[in-house]
Amino acid sequence: MDWRQLWEICSAPDNVPIVGLIPLLIFYIYLAVRQARANDQLIAQLEADPAMAKTHHRKTWPFKAGWQKEVHVWPFLLRVEFLGAIIVTIILMIWSITLNAPLEEPANPNLTMNPAKAPWYFLGLQEMLVYFDPWIAGVVMPTMIIIGLMVIPYIDTNPLGSGYYTWKQRRFSISTFLFGFIIMWVSMILIGTFIRGPGWQWFWPGQTWDHNRLIYEVNRDLPDIFGITSNLGKGIFGAIVVGGFYMLGGGAVYSLFRRRMPKDFQRMSLLQFSLMTFLWLTMVALPIKMGLRLLWHIKYVWITPWFNI
Repeated sequence: MDWRQLWEICSAPDNVPIVGLIPLLIFYIYLAVRQARANDQLIAQLEADPAMAKTHHRKTWPFKAGWQKEVHVWPFLLRVEFLGAIIVTIILMIWSITLNAPLEEPANPNLTMNPAKAPWYFLGLQEMLVYFDPWIAGVVMPTMIIIGLMVIPYIDTNPLGSGYYTWKQRRFSISTFLFGFIIMWVSMILIGTFIRGPGWQWFWPGQTWDHNRLIYEVNRDLPDIFGITSNLGKGIFGAIVVGGFYMLGGGAVYSLFRRRMPKDFQRMSLLQFSLMTFLWLTMVALPIKMGLRLLWHIKYVWITPWFNI
């Protein structure tokens, strides 16, 4: 195990922001969870009082004596912001002095970097190219992410938990965020940074990035496993598999909402529920497709002359 290789990867100027991202992400999630737990405990106390339960935690923030209810802009908020700006400036100055800018030599078409990696904020998209066609990973999926973020205010019908942290009142929303952003997007950035080596091959932490390494893997399509060879048969089979995934998944989401979140389900229209279900299942399909490729070397599920999924 060559742990020096791992240290070289982590200490590279390009990767320092990602190394710093991990503890900051954990820290702020901890703060949010701690405040959400405190609010949930207070909400439980308020719900025990019939008079307070009708108004307090539904009309205003959860609040009790000793909690700061409001922050005055002057001088308190500006003072904190000014100190924060000074601290960030000092950090950036030390960072710029101790680490060289990650500038490479002028582009040379005869000499390509190996591995050739995008900036860290695009590594998730580059990792998605392993599992989807370029136009799906580079155009369709990012567009769906943007559209999904835009429609959140229109499909979120839960009036509770607006303006304060709470887990009890926002289980589905918080779980979806943690799954989509933390587990999927951040994990793909980490995979692209620390796992993908020369040739975009998979190297576990501690393994030496060998530029001469060869892996003999036979990628196959899902219809090939069932002996389907014709293009028409592959297209029909893939449409059935993808359509079945959305139908069965939609039924599972419908049953989940009916049993676990009946109030949210009753507030949603058919369009809101259908759109939410489609976007959520599309998000879940990404790790499923990653698992098929990494574990069983299945490249595509649905094959057509126009697109492959």
